[in-house]
Amino acid sequence: MPLSLIALGSKINLKMSVEEKKYCLECNTEIKGRIDKRFCNDYCRNVYHNKQNRDVTNYMRRVNNILRKNRRLLAKFNPERKTKIQKTRLMEEGYNFAYHTNVYTTKKGGTYFYCYDLGYIEHEDGWLTLVIKKDYVK
Repeated sequence: MPLSLIALGSKINLKMSVEEKKYCLECNTEIKGRIDKRFCNDYCRNVYHNKQNRDVTNYMRRVNNILRKNRRLLAKFNPERKTKIQKTRLMEEGYNFAYHTNVYTTKKGGTYFYCYDLGYIEHEDGWLTLVIKKDYVK
């Protein structure tokens, strides 16, 4: 892109040369205005970026829905700070054990699986202890 420098006092201004034309990345219409403008309007900008993120957004939406459901179920079955429940009970309600937001391993080797601030630790007898993590976000 050819640029010309124009010195005005102690300031330097950048100007696009007159023959250089820019076109909208979405609809390909000519753009008028600032030299760094890439879209003719907000609609084209939104459509362009939505197309770019479509696949990722759908995947993320599905994962977030699973995480939301998991957290909702943990909250439903753990109204106090600590509760025991059969693993099969959560499975019957539709809890997806493959999705969680973080894992915490204790010094004794126990592993807590968290869905945001709510979590569980699995015991060998098929029971889960549901817990709430107070200091989830510091």
